[in-house]
Order: sequence, then C-alpha cells, then structure tokens
Amino acid sequence: MDSATSPTAGRGRFRVPDRPSAAERQQAREVSLRRIARLFTPYRGSVAGVVGIIVASSVVGLASPFLLRGVIDVALPDQDLHLLVLLTLGMVAVAAVTSVLGVVQTWVSTQVGQRVMHGLRTDVFTHLQRQSIAFFTRTRTGEVQSRITNDVGGMQGVVTSTATSIASNLTTTVATAVAMAALSWRLSLISLVVMPPAVWLSRRVARMRREITSAQQKELADLNVTIEEGLSVNGVQLAKAMGAGPALVRRFTESSARLIDLELRSSLAGRWRMASMSVLFAAIPAVIYLSAGLPMTRGTMTIGTLIAFTALQGQLFRPLMGLLNTGVQVVSSLALFQRVFEYLDLPVDIDEPADPVDIDPSEVRGHVRFEHVGFSYDDAPTPALADVDLDVPAGTTLALVGETGSGKTTLGSLVARLHDPTSGVVTIDGVDVRRIRLTDLARIVGIVSQETYLLHTTVRENLRYAKPDATDAEIEAAARAARIHDLVASLPDGYDTVVGSRGHRFSGGEKQRIAIARTLLRNPRILVLDEATSALDTETERAVQEAFDSLSEGRTTITIAHRLSTVRHADQIVVLDHGRVVESGTHEQLLEEAGRYAALAA
Repeated sequence: MDSATSPTAGRGRFRVPDRPSAAERQQAREVSLRRIARLFTPYRGSVAGVVGIIVASSVVGLASPFLLRGVIDVALPDQDLHLLVLLTLGMVAVAAVTSVLGVVQTWVSTQVGQRVMHGLRTDVFTHLQRQSIAFFTRTRTGEVQSRITNDVGGMQGVVTSTATSIASNLTTTVATAVAMAALSWRLSLISLVVMPPAVWLSRRVARMRREITSAQQKELADLNVTIEEGLSVNGVQLAKAMGAGPALVRRFTESSARLIDLELRSSLAGRWRMASMSVLFAAIPAVIYLSAGLPMTRGTMTIGTLIAFTALQGQLFRPLMGLLNTGVQVVSSLALFQRVFEYLDLPVDIDEPADPVDIDPSEVRGHVRFEHVGFSYDDAPTPALADVDLDVPAGTTLALVGETGSGKTTLGSLVARLHDPTSGVVTIDGVDVRRIRLTDLARIVGIVSQETYLLHTTVRENLRYAKPDATDAEIEAAARAARIHDLVASLPDGYDTVVGSRGHRFSGGEKQRIAIARTLLRNPRILVLDEATSALDTETERAVQEAFDSLSEGRTTITIAHRLSTVRHADQIVVLDHGRVVESGTHEQLLEEAGRYAALAA
C-alpha cells in the first residue's frame, strides 16, 4: 500500500494523501481533460448529432412557459375555448416532442459512451499484454485487475453521460435563463444571486471528492490483492497450512471498513452541498413573490408572468444542479483517468521490432548463438549475466547447470525474448531475436517450465490455447506423444474434463505432460525446458522425461537442469556461476576435469 494511504500504526485510521499544489492540479486537469476529449474523437458525428438533438429539445421546451402564460392571462380570463384548446394541445405536443428527442438522445449517447468504454478497456488490456515479464513480477495481480475493472468501471458514468449531460444542462440552463429574462429581466437579476455560492460550493466539493476517489481506488486495489492472495487455490492452501485465515479475514475487514469511511465522506460532501443549494433555490421564489408585492414593483407584471417565471425558476434548479454535478463528477473522476492513463503511458520494454526480418517459422533450423551477452535486472546490484558466449547448433541439446541464482533461467528466457539482453546479442539462424516478430518468435521457441500454468477450462481447450485451429486428431496426437492421452481418455469426460483452477484436478506430473502436449501442438523448432522435472518424484520424472525425449527429437533444446541425471546425455553442458560461463563440455569431459560440474555431480 502506498505510504500516503496506509493506515496509521496501531489505529487503523485512514489518511487522505497530501493535497497536490495548485499548479500540479491544474496541469493534471488540463492533460486529463484533453485526453478525455480525444476519446470521443472517432465519434464526432454522433456527438454532434446528440448536441443537435439537445439544442432542438431545449428550444422546443422554451415554448412551455409562454403557453402557460397565455392560458392564465388570456384564454382563461377571456373564456376563449378555442385558444385554450390550442394552447393546451401545444403544451402536450411540447412534452411529447421533448420526450421522443430525449429517448433518441439517450440511445445515441449511451451507444457512444459504451463504445468509448469498450475501446478504453481494450486499449488497457492490450497495452498490458505487451508489457514485459519484469512489469508483472513487480506489480501485484490485484492492482492490475483493479485498474481494468474498478478504475475503468468507475469512469463509465462520466464517459457515457458527461458530454451529453454538459450539453443538455448547459443548453437548458441558457434557454431557461433567456426565457426568464424575456418574461422579466428584473426578476431574473434576483434569481442570479444563487450562482456565486453554487459555483463555490461545487468547486470545493469537487476537490474533496477527487482526493477521496483517489484514496478509494487505491484501497479497492488493496482489497483486490487480498482477495487474490486469500481466495485463490494456492492462497487458500497456504492460509490453511499456516493458520493465517483469521489474519486474512482481519486484513480484508479493515480494508473494507476503510472503504465504508471513504464512501461516507464522499456522499456526505455531496449531500451537504445539495442541502445548501436546495435551501438557496427554495428561498428564491419567496424573494420573487416578495419583490412582486413591493410598492415599487406592484403592477409591473401579470399573475401569469409571475407564475410562469416561478415555474421557470423551479425548472432552472435541475439543469443548473446537473451542470454543477457534472463538473464535480468530472473533477473527481480525474483521479480514475490518471490511474488508467498511467498504465496506458507505460513504456513497452519488449516491443515489436522497428525493422522486422521476414522469416518463415517452418523454415527455421534452430541454430542459437549467445554473443557477449550481458543482462542486469533493474533493482539488482550485480549483473545476472556477464559476457556469455555460447553456440548451440541446430538440433543439438544444451544443458545449463549451476547453483541457484547463477543465471540459468535468465539465459534461457532471452531466447524467447521474455527479457532483452542489456549487452550483446542472441541470434537464431544468424538473426537477432529482437528483429523477429513476436508472433513468429512464439512459433519458433517453446517453453516448458517447472510452474505449469493451466487455464480453468477443459483439457481440450487448454491444448488448443497453443493452436486455436488445431483439430481433435492433432490434439490427441500431441497428447499421445506427451504420454498423457491414455490418462485423459480414461476420465469420464475425456478431453472435455475441466482441469480446475491452475490445473489442480491433475497431479504435478500430469499437468507437466499436458503442458508438454500443448507445446508439441505448436511444433516449435527450439525448446527451453526450465527445470521442468525438479519438483517431481522419481517415477513421475521418468514418465515426464520420456515425454521430453519425444518433444526434443529433431529440435534444438536448451535444458535448465536441477537434477544432473536428466542432462548427462546432452550434446553440450555449460556450468554457470554468478552469470558467467565457468565450464563447458560433455558429461564425461566435465567429470574428467574434476571442476565445478564434478563437484555438483558428486
């Protein structure tokens, strides 16, 4: 949790972040408003149509007070039935036309708003998909989910209705003010006294709500993290094993209680303003009636004018408050927009090449070279890799061994561009991997790791994830090669068996073989096997190793080994120590040298 929004020690009370300076608020407001406006650029025509409908509806609605004055001052006193019928029919027609225009306006504006929201959600999700593994290792899962669901969802009302609400309320307010001035400019001046306090109160509430909204979204993100950590399969297992359930419940309860406090403060800020404005607007008619009865104004207006004016003044309250409320919502929602734009503005570390090399994945031989490769993590004091030179001919097997933290996994990840080297180059068939399109590289390089991830769906769909157009025959062939077909076929639902959250329906070895089948379905030319059997028992390891042998046949394979027994037949074994190559050769050669490898094998 951000330090500015953390509960104070021992008290659990929530502190609103320090208020930014006036210059910072103005700059953030300007940037956000420009970007918000740009969201509607593709729908300029529809927005213009909505504004036109709003203007037409407001103009038509202007006729109502004048029709009312005609009824009271002329038709009724003169008992002119024909005029009375025309005026009342006119009033009904005005109501009908404005209602129809309102329905059309709502349909068009909602459609535009939902399309904007769809585009925004899609842009955020797409941009996050392009982020490197490093981003997700340093970002809480619940935080990412909160930005897409809570923050984008919280913006929906503003995006959907803000533009039309501003146009509608502004047009109605101006039209009503013009009609009031036409009826009596003197009474109009009296009505204007409500404006300064209304604007002042609205701006103050807007600032308060923006700060509270920012704090709410951060608290919601923390709540999402607690849910993710406490209610996932692995999280529940850990909590039960450690007896941490009560602590998780307490953490969730405290976070939820802080959200209640923030919501109450946000609601009360608005209610106090509404109560104050209601009193002000209620006082205006009383002042108007008093003014109409004063000696200096007596006889200057008819009863019909007075009634029509007070009716208009009452109608002015709704659009004026709507306009002020919209301003409050926009300012308070800037906190949401800034959080979403913050993710949209994240630089993409691993991006598509600016000058890609056209390459046919099916034609790739799989010759991998590491040339003076170095790599450093952002927060690491020492490099993870330093001046690594390796040559892995097509179709051969390279085994990477070494103690934990020696750089084995990092080196393997560079081939698939999960990271990019900070120095040197990694090539496939002589082509820098940074110049290969990411989709092509994903077809060329396949990764099977120790931590197998299965989707919460059927076995068939988990396998088809690697190749969406795969036929059932191809799926079964891959499963047979991975030594998992017989097991899956024996289940009551066969390939339609749901694997459960993170694949918990299956054992570790079974999940591993499903992952191998999934990789086989893609038929990559290069394989990276990242300690894929280190957590398995001996019998299961033997079955998985047989599947690996099938998987590796005819492919370039880079095996990151924990158990040296699994790599003794590799064409080339490389020993890493603190990111540097200290030994290389075959199993027999390295044993004869009696160096680091021999010590590890002992």
